[in-house]
Amino acid sequence: MPGESRAFEVALRVPLGAPLPELAAFAQDVERAGLDGIGVPDHHHTGRDAFMALGAMAMSNGSLRLFPATSNVVTRHPIVLAALTASLEELAPGRAELTVAPGFLSVEKAGEARATRAVLADAVRTLRGLLHEGRATHGGQELELFHHPSSRPGLVHVLASGPRLLELAGAVGDGVLMLVGLHPDGVEAARAHVRAGAAAAGRPDPYGPGSTFVETLIVPIGLGTQEEVRQWPRSWFRAGQPWLHYPSRSNLRWLQAAGVELPELGLDAGTTDPATLPDELVDRVLDAYGLFGPASRCADRLLRAREELGLQRVFLFPAHAWTGSYDLPRDIVEAWAGTIGPALSPPDHRHTPTPPTQRR
Repeated sequence: MPGESRAFEVALRVPLGAPLPELAAFAQDVERAGLDGIGVPDHHHTGRDAFMALGAMAMSNGSLRLFPATSNVVTRHPIVLAALTASLEELAPGRAELTVAPGFLSVEKAGEARATRAVLADAVRTLRGLLHEGRATHGGQELELFHHPSSRPGLVHVLASGPRLLELAGAVGDGVLMLVGLHPDGVEAARAHVRAGAAAAGRPDPYGPGSTFVETLIVPIGLGTQEEVRQWPRSWFRAGQPWLHYPSRSNLRWLQAAGVELPELGLDAGTTDPATLPDELVDRVLDAYGLFGPASRCADRLLRAREELGLQRVFLFPAHAWTGSYDLPRDIVEAWAGTIGPALSPPDHRHTPTPPTQRR
């Protein structure tokens, strides 16, 4: 896998930060920039529905892979998720996918508890049955989906950042959407958990010859000067949660596997204020964690990751805090069209990027 020189797909996180018609128009900018897909956070509290947004995007472009990033099995029953995905597939044939997780912000904002791993695993099995075959058993009930996509690899992905969810993805998913950084040692440590989950479930090696399992790496990206991007690891996502602990503390595990040791972050006695982290440590964090710096450096880092990791897919995750978390990533789209995309093609990328339309 490492050292392979082949095309890989790059999708972008686009939040529900604008009215649906504007999101559909923004999807056209993403397509023109040469990106391959869009993932929309399924955040009900925005007052906008992720699947409605994806449907609007489907009608505005003809090539982007479209998926919620991510949905959950608490506020949406598996048969509802399956029907929504099948409907999106009718608007975007061959381009609709589903990613699911135990539930984070949407579940929190709904006042519900996250799904247990057992509940999530059962839901993923149900979703795969409904979307691949049109039928499944869930909670002792026989479920049927009259209309469903043609079975293909990569329909149902599990979002994972910790070891147990990575193993769950290997055990039951069509693929994994994982946030584990870009350092080879951290990524290989994470892949070992995906393999372990598959082996425990009696499934083939997800990374073996002929495997149809789809791996997507979530790659944080932050544009700016070195001094500007150093502020991310030194900041807070929201009160009480250091940026490096978002979306979970699992980030620290993979940084540690990459040889990057961080102190316990916080403001209490015995912890370290992230604002005081030294430059050398912060720079190592940024290099191991994602794409940070000027667009040209981000392009170089992504090319290096492709060579080192044999990437299949990348999901760009624009750096953000709670304040500003719904801003559209216009800077990333412009940087992709002007600098990063051209650095990957040809032959590494399938599009010829053109600058996105400027919108206000």
